Amino acid sequence: MGQIEQGLERALRTRLVPSSTGARLRFLLMAHQGSTRRVAAVLGVSQRTVQRWVTKKPGARRPPGSLQVRAIEEAVLARWQPRVRARRRAQAEAEGFVFHTRARFGFAAPAGSSDDPRVRWITQYLPGEVARELFAARDAGAGEQQQTVILARALGHAYFREWGRRAHGLHIAFSDVEFADFSIR
Repeated sequence: MGQIEQGLERALRTRLVPSSTGARLRFLLMAHQGSTRRVAAVLGVSQRTVQRWVTKKPGARRPPGSLQVRAIEEAVLARWQPRVRARRRAQAEAEGFVFHTRARFGFAAPAGSSDDPRVRWITQYLPGEVARELFAARDAGAGEQQQTVILARALGHAYFREWGRRAHGLHIAFSDVEFADFSIR
């Protein structure tokens, strides 16, 4: 998962995801009404294995392996705050969002120009159309490169071209994303 994908995920959540494996297992059990059988079906393990992971008996407890920890994490992320995520996505698509990044950004210009690509801190409001395009690309399985192209086009229009008021026809360069955060109002 790239920086842009992680930033989108953080923006859609209002509470932190449980960080420990035990807390994640407790969340999965709560989401499935305490049924170890349903949790086992979701994780692809036996019911007895889930029971060993969550037992309170000191000698019977067994920690999950690395593959199971990964499966637990993915199951929790898929089920964490579904209504909140849907509401915040709809809000971003309707009202837009503020994009915060530190990346190499500029446009192709003659040497020595102040707008040569360089590492910049950028905080820019982007409209809901960009959010719709980003979410549609993510839902279609687009990678970090396609999402970067979408953001480069939007940032170029808003940041360098001042919403189409100047610098028409510039080729925007946006790469080396150090972090990407999205603020949904």
